[in-house]
Amino acid sequence: MEVNDQPRRRTQSERNAATRRALLAAARPLFGSAPFADVSTQAVVAAAGVTRGALYHHFEDKKGLFVAVFDEVEGEITEGIATRVAESGETDPLAAMRLGARVFLEAFVDPIAQTIVLVEAPSVLGWKEWRARGEQFGMSLVVGLLQAAVATGAVADQPTRPLAHVAIAAIDEAALYVAAADDPDRARAEMLVVLDRLIDSFAAG
Repeated sequence: MEVNDQPRRRTQSERNAATRRALLAAARPLFGSAPFADVSTQAVVAAAGVTRGALYHHFEDKKGLFVAVFDEVEGEITEGIATRVAESGETDPLAAMRLGARVFLEAFVDPIAQTIVLVEAPSVLGWKEWRARGEQFGMSLVVGLLQAAVATGAVADQPTRPLAHVAIAAIDEAALYVAAADDPDRARAEMLVVLDRLIDSFAAG
């Protein structure tokens, strides 16, 4: 009996997915190490090992590729926060928020994430879209923690979504402050003290 040892040919869907992954993987360090305007599509396709046509098959333009990279980074940060909070076993929602703030700031030790999310995205996407896309990832996590805090009486009964907007705005500003600091480690330590006090102020009196 003959055994077919030929490798299975990938489907078109699998090839498309692989090409998209290659483009994202190539674009991420490029967007993370240079201004958006200085990153050429030719550099991206050369690094990905694909054609320019393949790039425009998956993305409308360079901005579309940047948005996809931004979403990927934001998604990883949000998932990282959720995982760390879950693994900590922390049952106090406010303590979980303090931990989440730490993990969020830690994520921007990575200069690529810092450049893409904090430096380039506000100008490439525009401030309004940048905030909206960032909230899209973190909002449900923060709202969930605040709802849990209200349910347990740790936070006074109040609309949680407006409070979540305040929390997210503060954390975003904290990240921008740390990113611009001459001494990021000191700035991060100082900002965590401020964020801890802010989150503690949510507690029911």
